[in-house]
Amino acid sequence: MSDRLLTLGAAQHDVLSTRDATRLDVDPNSLAELVDAGTLVRVRRGAYVLGSTWAQATPERRLDLRARAVLHARGRPHEAATHQSALAVHGLPLHDAPLDVVDLCGHVSRVRTASGLRLHPTDVELPVVVVDGCRSVSVDVALAQVALREGREAVVVAADRALREGATDLERVTSLVARLAESPRRAARAVTWLRQADPLSESVGETRTRLLLLDLGHPVTSQARVADEQGRVFARVDLMVAGRVVVEFDGLVKYEGAEGRAALAAEKAREDRLRALGYEVVRITWVDLEHPGRVAALVRAALARAAARESRPTAS
Repeated sequence: MSDRLLTLGAAQHDVLSTRDATRLDVDPNSLAELVDAGTLVRVRRGAYVLGSTWAQATPERRLDLRARAVLHARGRPHEAATHQSALAVHGLPLHDAPLDVVDLCGHVSRVRTASGLRLHPTDVELPVVVVDGCRSVSVDVALAQVALREGREAVVVAADRALREGATDLERVTSLVARLAESPRRAARAVTWLRQADPLSESVGETRTRLLLLDLGHPVTSQARVADEQGRVFARVDLMVAGRVVVEFDGLVKYEGAEGRAALAAEKAREDRLRALGYEVVRITWVDLEHPGRVAALVRAALARAAARESRPTAS
């Protein structure tokens, strides 16, 4: 019978409920044994995720699975994922937002929080869509909600990807912010953050690096193209500061194995070529992002070297 239950879970986007187990004659003791064995993961009372899927899931995907499982277990067709839970359901990256609470909207008069669930009053004017069988507010609504509640990095990381994929429109989001905000001041702050989103960003690391550079007061261009002496573009760099300092975010994972070593060699040759053309190159890692002072010093030193090089007299 457990095989039938697992088959059903796979058909339900990897989530199950106690109600499913009862319908397939899987008793509570057998269900508990499946959890103890790691075959199922209990994410909330009555809500389960297939263990094999959970084990391989990213933090964002786990929030997606948690939201799907909770909605399925509650079985209330009027409820839908909201806030960062909705962003996770839509497959967008998350940063600096809590991932251990599921946000839903439903028939309540005020926000209620209990046992990892935060239930918000439903606003019937906000659009709800279905994503792989899961009800969720739209990407536009979720971005507006996160901008108002979670802060700059949380919304810009998700907004960058949504804009890149054509899944949102900033004007729609900012109009929703104005509608949902508790005060004009909070709305203005959220809109300022949203205006910093950039569809050219290709990763969470790039987004966070760009925001840090902006905080440090540097003019930044994303995905800048660099040409050689003949005008041929040979590189597209993550970020360009003041037209002379290349800032690359380096997640390091891409350098693992034989293919990684080849990629590292290619990166070095590319950097040598950039430096030969007079550019300074700064590489930023995840660890660096946790130490803004270190990044500030690296970029400041690179700018100083670039300025010194440009001030040297040319040989006659």
